[in-house]
Amino acid sequence: MQRYTSVLTLIAFVSCGSIGRAQHEDLPRFRPLFNGRDLSGWMPVNTAPDTWTVRDGLLVCSGHPTGVMRSAKQYENFVLHIEWRHMEAGGNSGVFIWSEGTVPAGRRLPKGLEVQMLELDWVKLHARADGSLRPIAYVHGELFGANGLQTTPDNPRGRRSKSIENRCLGKGQWNTYDVVAVDGVVKLSVNGKFVNGVRQASVKKGYLCLESEGAEIHFRNIHIMELPPGITTPETSAPLID
Repeated sequence: MQRYTSVLTLIAFVSCGSIGRAQHEDLPRFRPLFNGRDLSGWMPVNTAPDTWTVRDGLLVCSGHPTGVMRSAKQYENFVLHIEWRHMEAGGNSGVFIWSEGTVPAGRRLPKGLEVQMLELDWVKLHARADGSLRPIAYVHGELFGANGLQTTPDNPRGRRSKSIENRCLGKGQWNTYDVVAVDGVVKLSVNGKFVNGVRQASVKKGYLCLESEGAEIHFRNIHIMELPPGITTPETSAPLID
């Protein structure tokens, strides 16, 4: 755990106020969202029973069908650490934060803020109609509101925010995302460097969702540090699922 807590622990201390007054037991700390044994803490939404499995301590997503599973509870302000690797060229996936955790009629993915996870060859396999390739930084670590969630991008590509630098590794290689989400502001670190962000999210509290979208992807070391609540109102919170 110590390998990725240096900067994030500083964030936690600041959120608590005074370092000198903070009691050890009161400090925010990381806890696992995936135990390496089963899918405890995660709920099915619109995928198949065999879409999500656990193998050799890894959370394995087959990619079929397209859809998501969600966290059992909602989160507001937090730091999320997640490691992932695509197993197929051009693979597509992502993690949704502040999501409603349900899928609107006629859609396959939920309302939420998506943190994009794409394998490097995606840009080659999804060229523009004229045959030209899309700029690689547009799709690696891209942040955007899906199905009605609105944001203001730090690095606009239309309504989406693109990374200022591509730091993702290709098929079979592990990537690390650290997502800092506080009061409608999101900052994304890719493999040890912050490269993207959005602000003024219209939803500031909701479920986490992991995405299945056509290709096998593996996850590990999924941890969350919950931070103190902020300015969220009922109008900017996702509905609770009974």
